[in-house]
Amino acid sequence: MTAILWPEPAITRALFVFLGAVVAQRIVELRLCARNSRALLARGAQEWGAGHYPLLVLVHTIFPLGLAAEVVLLGARPKAGWPFWLALWLAAQVLRYAAVRELGSRWSTRILVLPGAPLIASGPYRFLRHPNYVAVATELIAGSLVFGAWRTALVVTLLNAVALRIRISAEQRALGG
Repeated sequence: MTAILWPEPAITRALFVFLGAVVAQRIVELRLCARNSRALLARGAQEWGAGHYPLLVLVHTIFPLGLAAEVVLLGARPKAGWPFWLALWLAAQVLRYAAVRELGSRWSTRILVLPGAPLIASGPYRFLRHPNYVAVATELIAGSLVFGAWRTALVVTLLNAVALRIRISAEQRALGG
């Protein structure tokens, strides 16, 4: 596909708004995680698989930095299909926040398991075992491709796949499955 000839100020503004939204989301999520984690630990939750957590942090740090670098330094530009990628990114947000909402006070970016607590099997968990991970994987790809940043999409997707392989294995052990 060829690049859409967006005026440079429009690309810069779009990138700034997009990255601002992503960073704001992550800040809110980290605050929610901290609050929920404190409460879960106070209720006797145990953390599993903490060793892979820095890899997840790396993925979510590289994504906005890589996207900005690829657009600003390497000249990545939106392609004709950018509206599709934006719609897919928005759909991923809906799925992610449905998963967060369904987990409620049990949602955390860490693997914290309350002994004896039943698994959540409602909302998107009726259809997907890991809806949040599906959403995040989708948003990393789609968010990059909104701007034609295929290198960022590739790198963060591969790193995220490694992190999720480790994380899902740790979750399975933690949940006894």
